[in-house]
Amino acid sequence: MTVRSAWLLPGGTTPGQTREDTRLAPLGTMLPDGELTTRGGVVPGGNPFAATGAGAMSLQIGIGRGTVQGTTAQGAYPLAVDAPEVVTFADGDALLGRVDTVVIRVYDKLFDVFGQNLARVEIVPGTPAGTPAAPTLAPACLPLWDVAVPAGTSAGVGGIDWNSALTDRRRYTAAVGGVIPRGTASEPGTYDGQYADIAGALMRWSIAAGQWQTYRAPKLVETTTSGASPQTGYTVLSFAARRVAGVCSFTLEAARTGAQIDANNAGNIADSPVALIPSGWRPATPVEAAISDGFGSGAALLGIDGDLRIRTWSANGAIATGRTLRVSPCYVL
Repeated sequence: MTVRSAWLLPGGTTPGQTREDTRLAPLGTMLPDGELTTRGGVVPGGNPFAATGAGAMSLQIGIGRGTVQGTTAQGAYPLAVDAPEVVTFADGDALLGRVDTVVIRVYDKLFDVFGQNLARVEIVPGTPAGTPAAPTLAPACLPLWDVAVPAGTSAGVGGIDWNSALTDRRRYTAAVGGVIPRGTASEPGTYDGQYADIAGALMRWSIAAGQWQTYRAPKLVETTTSGASPQTGYTVLSFAARRVAGVCSFTLEAARTGAQIDANNAGNIADSPVALIPSGWRPATPVEAAISDGFGSGAALLGIDGDLRIRTWSANGAIATGRTLRVSPCYVL
């Protein structure tokens, strides 16, 4: 069955040459598979070349775009199917099952013996066997779906069970530098720095390692030494903060300038606000941190509003006027 609705740019076309059953489908510079070859595959977007049962032995292939790689001499054929196509399967073998493959095949009379220039959706039948396997495909074929045809299958006995017979063979491709959707770890990349979405993770191909590696974005490290403002009774002497990958830490030194604060024998004091940490450097939830002046120590609370306050101190100790307090919390932003 000829796919009259396919847009096809034969790879072997020479300037000014006329081709039958063809229309131009520019797809840009697609992902290379080698020095002179292109990665054949389906162009993502929606559900290209979707398969839907159309009868007991018939399957409808939906619209979509793709690139079919022929031999090195042929080059690549960008194409599109802009109207659904229906293919019909032969009855099953009497004794053995088989696996047929639905493909888009390109015919180019400059390079094959069929004497025509066209692209079409067609079925490549498999060989009946006790353990059937998908057939070997000729050049210039883009596999879409494998279909299991059990022994004895025919329209008269209910036909193919489309709920269980289909195996998705669509391989995706992208433009050079693009991310290949639905890639597979078993299929090697073709150039260093190629990206693919494999099992929901962004992977990068490493020629040196010979494998796909999980991509980790360079860490953005930000620092600041300003923005911390003192609360009444304190002076901020220094503030140095660092944040990376959503985690922040800082060291703050503050001098007590107000009256001495005395702790009772249980270490209780009235909350004493020390400093206000700048916006963008504040925790997602309140954080407890140790604070000390070298003579005693206590617990400070850093709130989501940036308010850093001392809540307890050494039993019977004191936060004396002129003492320098130091605190170094680490937390999630």
